[in-house]
Amino acid sequence: MGRRRTAWWRVAVVGVVLGAVSGGPGSAGFAASASPFRSPSASPSSSATASSPTTASSSATATATATASSSATDSSYAFAQGAPSVTGATDTGDAERLEPGTTYRSSLPSEGKVYYRLVLDATSTVYVAATAVPPTDAEVPPTEGVRVSVQDADGRSCAAPDTASIGAGRSPRPLTVWGARQLPSSRSLCRGAGTYYVVVERVLRTESSPGDWDLELAPVLEPRLRKAGATSAPEAWDSATPSPPSGEAARRHGGGGFGSATELEQGAWRDDVRPGQTLFYKVPVGWGQQVYATVDLSSASGGGVGGGFVPGGVNLALYNPVRGLVDDTSISYNGSRKSGALAALPPVGYDNRYAVSDRVGGMRFAGAYYLVVHLAARVGEEFGDGPLGLTLRVRLKGEATAGPGYAGRSEPSGIFQVGLLGQGSGAAGGAGSSDAGGDGGGGAGAGMKLVAFGGIGAGTLLLVVLGVWVVVGRRRAAGV
Repeated sequence: MGRRRTAWWRVAVVGVVLGAVSGGPGSAGFAASASPFRSPSASPSSSATASSPTTASSSATATATATASSSATDSSYAFAQGAPSVTGATDTGDAERLEPGTTYRSSLPSEGKVYYRLVLDATSTVYVAATAVPPTDAEVPPTEGVRVSVQDADGRSCAAPDTASIGAGRSPRPLTVWGARQLPSSRSLCRGAGTYYVVVERVLRTESSPGDWDLELAPVLEPRLRKAGATSAPEAWDSATPSPPSGEAARRHGGGGFGSATELEQGAWRDDVRPGQTLFYKVPVGWGQQVYATVDLSSASGGGVGGGFVPGGVNLALYNPVRGLVDDTSISYNGSRKSGALAALPPVGYDNRYAVSDRVGGMRFAGAYYLVVHLAARVGEEFGDGPLGLTLRVRLKGEATAGPGYAGRSEPSGIFQVGLLGQGSGAAGGAGSSDAGGDGGGGAGAGMKLVAFGGIGAGTLLLVVLGVWVVVGRRRAAGV
């Protein structure tokens, strides 16, 4: 019994040590979990082949659950999982606090403003995106929309309020707007540390039915730069629109919200969209890169009762990493194949924020850019409820460059990051606990230091345990 207990103990120790070594930094598991984006090149069949039966079963269950969830929310917005709820106050005295890096769920009344509170330092820029979601059966006029602004303690806006409206499609859909306290600021009242307020309201509500809209709030903190840069936007950039990628489109199903957006890389991607549905995709775009996108909508397989014409039948929009609208296009639909494209956009650059044009100013960060497609509910009335074929063609131009070099970390961490451990990004991984980029080191170098540290630590642990094993074995053999 003594020997069997000793053998069991030795096997257990070896298993623990080897598990620690294989699970440490630098292992395949660590590399996979560190990547902020999934690789679209990995096929389900290859994943199943590499997995154990238990893992494959779990993956199948997760896939089935995700599919069921997607089907259940085809015509509504998928809010961030686990988002805490906050109540919009009718005055600033009762406003609940929002923390940058956390996504919240709330509601927006049909009339009046609602307030939320921010406590900001004197060095960081903070953005707050608000996504308002009307009920799928709401009657909405094209002018109805939502507005957001960030104000100081005296009620003065730190930037012009941002407004989004339903549009010609007259279809209930998620509307996303963004407000900001940007530093450095030309508005002296918004430069200091202290309490600020996010103000959200419905606008131009003339014909719609009463009732609250659901609301998602996503505050983001952008740290200051380590070194001051240019204070004006680039005067020239390549505005030529390249041809979209050709070839057969690969199947990829869009998510139901920003938090569940499906990643796309350069290429052609095929999906199905139903009337009233909004699909979300994300495209990682590095510093110095340009992104282009087109949308093709197939012809209707059978005419509906109207068989007519739907103004603004399909909408394609591009949002930046903090969910600020960069550009969008609406396409009328008459049952035949239609195509649309976003305008040419500048390379991602920090200095773009100083541009007058919203399209240029929105291209101010690296990170996940969101392509959002909505098919108007009226398309179903005119051409039937069956899904229509959707093809997105995405092209990235230029090589990703180093970021501007932030002096601190963003919240949420890594939001301005593209690639594994900050390679070619302006986010996590820079020197001095900064978000990466520029000349601050970090990136791949920081990743290699982490891997080396993990490898040394695991090797040391292995030697110590083996030494204890030998000593214990000799003492047992000697009858001690």
